[in-house]
Amino acid sequence: MAGIATYTIAGRQVGGHYLAMGWLATLFGGAYYATSGPKKPASAVATPPINASSSDEADFIKKFLEEQDKKH
Repeated sequence: MAGIATYTIAGRQVGGHYLAMGWLATLFGGAYYATSGPKKPASAVATPPINASSSDEADFIKKFLEEQDKKH
């Protein structure tokens, strides 16, 4: 009967099947992490509410913010 191939790593005997499972977990975990893509910051999406005392002031603030977005 054939036995399990073992390797000595850091002074301990480790079965070849454990090494294979470790490599596969690292491979698929790394691929998942690499393809997950960048996360979008939540602060860039949400804007605070405009607390204006009149509709003219609110329009001015909105127009100003739009102009600033165009500059950057």
